[in-house]
Amino acid sequence: MHESETEDQAIQRQEIQQKLAKLPLVAAEIAKVIVGQRQIVDELLISVLAGGHCLLEGVPGLAKTLMVSTLAQSLELEFRRVQFTPDLMPSDIIGTEILEEDHVTGKRFFKFQTGPVFTNILLADEINRTPPKTQAALLEAMQERRVSYAGEVHTLPRPFFVLATQNPVEQAGTYPLPEAQLDRFLMFIRVPYPTEAEEIEILSRTTGNHEVQLKTILNATDMITLQSLVREVGISEVLLTYIARLVRTTRPDESNDEMVKEYVRWGSGPRAGQALVLCAKARALMEGHFAVTIEDIHRVAKAVLRHRILLNFQAEASGITTENVIDRLLKSVSLPSSPLD
Repeated sequence: MHESETEDQAIQRQEIQQKLAKLPLVAAEIAKVIVGQRQIVDELLISVLAGGHCLLEGVPGLAKTLMVSTLAQSLELEFRRVQFTPDLMPSDIIGTEILEEDHVTGKRFFKFQTGPVFTNILLADEINRTPPKTQAALLEAMQERRVSYAGEVHTLPRPFFVLATQNPVEQAGTYPLPEAQLDRFLMFIRVPYPTEAEEIEILSRTTGNHEVQLKTILNATDMITLQSLVREVGISEVLLTYIARLVRTTRPDESNDEMVKEYVRWGSGPRAGQALVLCAKARALMEGHFAVTIEDIHRVAKAVLRHRILLNFQAEASGITTENVIDRLLKSVSLPSSPLD
């Protein structure tokens, strides 16, 4: 027991350390089902720890849906899946009022019947297969953690995450997400094709009698505790200054970077800086340290910024991607020696 630490504080510290020790076990459970993709799994866990929503993009067949459902099983959280289709209506997500009758008095009344959004983890599968009106139905739920219907506010359970998948927007039958909704996602993760060795392992696992029994590692109470702990992770004024400068350099009107001025139409807003801080703190916690490092920031930067930088037509014609811009800024924006530099 540390000096000047009470018995209750010592017990609380020990419980927190036990919960932190379970984080690698969550990734290990997912690895029982998902071959490779360790960076993707880590970014997914960072998003959940930071208390934000996550968007995964990749072509069909890369196990995006399976990855999310496996995460939900290992966390013992209530999980619901909505398959987004062109005919999906907002009420199919948030719920609707139904007319009921009191069998004693015979009076009729409207009762709100909750939709699938009232859960801990909502998998919005192929979110860009449905028109913008239905996509927008998630906005208030994602931002406010509540739903308004017929003048009444209904609070969502805690914790609450929207983990959405989408196909690349170039594919037929997709509706690109509006910038306002994209910004509600803490992280935007691109899921790549597996390596040759991973693909051979996938073929071996999925065409035989390979069965996996998943263990529950953390519950809802544990997750709420860890989310609170993320916000207690320290970050220096120097690193806060660095993050602010990194975000501001993505904006053409404020940037001195020639690539940004030439190819970026809109840069990142303040929410990007908030997301960078929270995700860097969550990454630090997963790595077992209680202060953010520059490496933590760099490791989460692409997933945080790629959907918050809008390129112009000239960039598309020149083959410039948001990753190119982010890579350049991570090299060109220097770490100040003090907050006043």
